[in-house]
Amino acid sequence: MKLEFDGLTMSFDGKPVIDNLSFEAQMNTLAVIGPSGGGKSTLLRLIGGLLMPTAGEIRLNGIPIPKTSAGLLAYRREIGFVFQQKGLFSHLSARENIILPLVAVHGWTQTEAARRADELLERFGLAEHGDKRPAALSGGQQQRAAIARAVAPRPKLLLLDEPTSALDPEYTVEVLDVVNELKDAGIDFIIVTHEMGFARHACEKTAFFANAQLEEFGDSETLFQSPRTAGLQRFLGRLLEWSV
Repeated sequence: MKLEFDGLTMSFDGKPVIDNLSFEAQMNTLAVIGPSGGGKSTLLRLIGGLLMPTAGEIRLNGIPIPKTSAGLLAYRREIGFVFQQKGLFSHLSARENIILPLVAVHGWTQTEAARRADELLERFGLAEHGDKRPAALSGGQQQRAAIARAVAPRPKLLLLDEPTSALDPEYTVEVLDVVNELKDAGIDFIIVTHEMGFARHACEKTAFFANAQLEEFGDSETLFQSPRTAGLQRFLGRLLEWSV
């Protein structure tokens, strides 16, 4: 995918969270890292068309994100979203959570949607849990079901906003393994994450976002091995201070 920002600005109550950002790069998998509150999730929502920028433009594969209601609706149908937690419909089973959007939003038949749901539940190790509602699933199982729902319509881009932030370490590994499988299957994704090992080893590119700016971007291994900016050096140094 080719991602371009042209003078991108997003302000809340007059305070810029993203400030006149211009950027262009070709990639397949991107990790966005940086301090909490630095605008990473806002950036992801702008790319997904869930927020409209205060100024500037985003282009995906050379095509600007639409600004009309009808255009945005069509655009969002081509994007898969996975959020931090509580993304599933609580009154539906895991299987029904996958089927419903396929039928109601994407126009699939019930038979096609059911077949796709069963395929993904099997693929993500949830076949025996398909009839359970979210409350009966572990945190890792819930997020795997949420990822299955997001990739079910075969989106052109998957956006993941800190999908492991509320999970215990065991469940975090479960979810990251699934995301890594998606990479191996050729699915383009952008993930906002605090899991530095995953960003470094599983994502082609990494972007360090802080102070309303994209402060550093590059090949993941190079960026982690030899950070150029003082901000990224400080950020990684603090994370590594207590590592074992």
